[in-house]
Amino acid sequence: MSKVLRVGTRDSALALWQATTVQQRLEAQGHTVELIPVKSTGDLNVEQPLYEMGITGIFTKTLDIALLQGTIDLAVHSMKDVPTQLPDNIREVAVLERASSIDILVTKGTMPYTDACTIATGSLRRKAQWLHRYPHHKVVGLRGNVNTRLQKLADSDWNGAIFAEAGLQRIDLLPKQYESLDWMLPAPAQGAMLVVSRAEDSESYRAGRVLNNESTELCTHIERAFLRRLEGGCTAPIGALATLENEQIQFKGVLFSLDGTSKIEVSRSASRKQLEGLGEACADEILQNGGRELMNYIKSQL
Repeated sequence: MSKVLRVGTRDSALALWQATTVQQRLEAQGHTVELIPVKSTGDLNVEQPLYEMGITGIFTKTLDIALLQGTIDLAVHSMKDVPTQLPDNIREVAVLERASSIDILVTKGTMPYTDACTIATGSLRRKAQWLHRYPHHKVVGLRGNVNTRLQKLADSDWNGAIFAEAGLQRIDLLPKQYESLDWMLPAPAQGAMLVVSRAEDSESYRAGRVLNNESTELCTHIERAFLRRLEGGCTAPIGALATLENEQIQFKGVLFSLDGTSKIEVSRSASRKQLEGLGEACADEILQNGGRELMNYIKSQL
């Protein structure tokens, strides 16, 4: 008889939804599963912007420690929160099929785009892209779990706030008043869920591996390779999206300055047979077109 699989997760509503989804799929495979919620450093400190906290993997580190200490067997993450370099002795088990990768603007009514507006987000990527398109607007910081951020928007005088559509859909909080920001490139791996385990735990790995979605795994790996080559351990306004259509990968990537005034982008198409090094090659193109200098400047400002 197989062991009880202890699945670790953050204790926010969205994280619990994601972990419960993994639990249900594992149980459908005949496993017994126990959920173990924990609080991350990122959940405990919701006032300070993430880029100021100076911690890589701020939403994943607590679960990494629980894995390495053997108190959980699998951990479930929003893949976009996971550092591109996993800690030693932790390995990727499965990437679940992707939900929407789109960012949305939750509003309080008709947006007066030509006038002065205040938009809230805790993401450098979203802030830079918004200011690039609407330089006359003001962007303010917004932290907390999905429910907290929606309440902060309701209690504020802001015109709107930016969210990931997948997060709101998953916990049934998608409001009536929102706009799809299909012009905004998402964070690498946005909308995907990742399951990880200890490297030596072959039993947990085999149990979780059946949940893997090959096309999502392929696309998110390209996006994360692009991010890894660009960022060099630095938080920066970087967007990337790879999609698979008729055995062809369509990739778009972008790097912005913090204020959104500078934009360097790349777009490529490749067959599945030409994917080796695609993410890195796209990042190198950006670095060679002024991205290296822009990344150095961003690092000096954070």
